[in-house]
Amino acid sequence: MENYDAATYGDHIAEVYDGWYPALEKEAVVEFIAEKAGKGPALELGIGTGRIALPLQERGVEVHGIDGSDNMVAKLREKPGGDQIPVTMGDFADIPVDGRYRVIFIPFNTIFALITQEDQLRCFRNVAEHLSADGVFVLDAFVPDLSRFDRHQRVGMESHEPDAVRIEASVHDPVKQTVTSRHMVLTEKGNKFYPLKIRYAWPSELDLMARLAGLELKERWGGWRREPFTPQSTSHVSVYGRA
Repeated sequence: MENYDAATYGDHIAEVYDGWYPALEKEAVVEFIAEKAGKGPALELGIGTGRIALPLQERGVEVHGIDGSDNMVAKLREKPGGDQIPVTMGDFADIPVDGRYRVIFIPFNTIFALITQEDQLRCFRNVAEHLSADGVFVLDAFVPDLSRFDRHQRVGMESHEPDAVRIEASVHDPVKQTVTSRHMVLTEKGNKFYPLKIRYAWPSELDLMARLAGLELKERWGGWRREPFTPQSTSHVSVYGRA
């Protein structure tokens, strides 16, 4: 974890990512982003294996991406149409691309892959610099649930197969709002470890970051199907635009 950077998580997990984390609401995500993007261009931060970018491209949306992991982008390139999406390699907080976009989006809690508050705020500021006049920034994120941790720790089984067990072990730092995890696959032939580090933020904190970047909250939903956001919601889809 000492050398953890923008590529670490993706480079380790690329081989199993699509199998472990199917995009359960992919159609709803694509529909929501396509409605905001029109013909585009759209920019996905943390494009990964292209689970959302590829179906958007099939719908006629011009999609670009940024990612820090060569291994994740290699998986994108293996898929039909994956070689047609321009991808810039780098830390997506920097938005290292030219031009402006109708929609910039970051699904699946990926905003929390930026592991300091300053990185997250820098992302908002750079997004604001790359939005068109009527452009929007769309993200989804879980609402933090600290009851998951017992004395700031958590160990849980994620899957139990005949020849393997997958376990998550996490440590929570409530001061930095970080969770440092290892996902472990245990088998008779050996074990594999997949590192993950995130920094969570509350919806109100994300709204403040947006305001500091010259953006404001335009919409907030409890899911990609525009479910109402309530005190019982476990996640949110937030849409920010120019103030």
